[in-house]
Amino acid sequence: MNIDHVHFYVESATQWRDWFVQKFGFQVLANQVTHQTHQVLVGCQAIRFWLSSPRSLEGPVAEYLQRHPAGIADLAFQVRDLENILQQATRLGVSILQPIQKRWSPEGWRRTAQIQGWGDLRHTLIEIDSLADAGKLHLISTPAIKSDWVGIDHVVLNVRQGDLEPALSWYESLFGLQRQQNFAIQTKYSALCSQVLSHPAGSVQFPINQPASADSQIQEFLDWNRGAGIQHLALRTHHIVSQIAHLRQQGIDFLSVPYTYYEQLQQRTGFSLDIAEYQAIVQQQILMDWQLERPEAILLQAFTQPIFDQPTFFFELIERRTYEAGQRIRTATGFGERNFQALFEAIEREQMKRGSLRIHEIESHEFESHEFENQVG
Repeated sequence: MNIDHVHFYVESATQWRDWFVQKFGFQVLANQVTHQTHQVLVGCQAIRFWLSSPRSLEGPVAEYLQRHPAGIADLAFQVRDLENILQQATRLGVSILQPIQKRWSPEGWRRTAQIQGWGDLRHTLIEIDSLADAGKLHLISTPAIKSDWVGIDHVVLNVRQGDLEPALSWYESLFGLQRQQNFAIQTKYSALCSQVLSHPAGSVQFPINQPASADSQIQEFLDWNRGAGIQHLALRTHHIVSQIAHLRQQGIDFLSVPYTYYEQLQQRTGFSLDIAEYQAIVQQQILMDWQLERPEAILLQAFTQPIFDQPTFFFELIERRTYEAGQRIRTATGFGERNFQALFEAIEREQMKRGSLRIHEIESHEFESHEFENQVG
């Protein structure tokens, strides 16, 4: 099981088409207009984003944007056995929004269906190995361009407090996802719990977060999003330093990292960067982590500011360094706990700027860590 594409519901597909083309270097791959929606497909390499905006007050896009701000409304998966998943969905009481049908994609005709995911999130299911003839969707002919983008590394879902275990069980039962790393992140002011799901026979990595305190950044997302939803999507690249430098030139803002983080980084066991690369990482404010038993398995991450008007959805950039393990070349896996902690603290600083983290109110009460322990235990 793999991620096929994500589908953004936005106020203007044209505006965001231009944004992704100009800033991320994506290509326009398809365009379709109906009486209800304007849909544009943009992408590069294995990355495909559908952008849909309403052309009337009716239809799923208009209805979604009445309930939520702009964001990812549909996370589409490639699956092997569509009938089997739909049968399991029926057994679990999952709503089948669209039964199996043949639909056109840039790769040809494919069998697809759509189900209701967690909250208002939808999942389009696309059966692979079923490509056939061409169809009617107007494809825009553009030459392939060289790109440092590799693909979608992972997508993160935020759920309400108390919903983490039910959401994990739901995705395990329906898709066969399996639990990997889990995190309990806290600072003096707030906390969250997170569990990573992945598919044993595919590339899907799907962390799910829930707040573990009233002022958690996850709770702030839920308040602004008016419910559960996709918090961020990670784009993988082989050259994160140059990619971020380019995005900064295009006007993309990133979360800041204090210099004390890098002073501590140099003191950690296994630190192996040369001076030039270390300085470049500091300049671009990239987070760095590695496994103590395998320090060459380096994980590099950076996070944009929210891209929409509300402090909801943002992008992550990630580079997973390759390394030699015996006779094989491997790639850094997992999610660095130190990076997760640093990300949490960086977003917390942005909360303070917005005034959504009530510091004085929190500092007037002693932080009861045993309550946090009960939530994550």
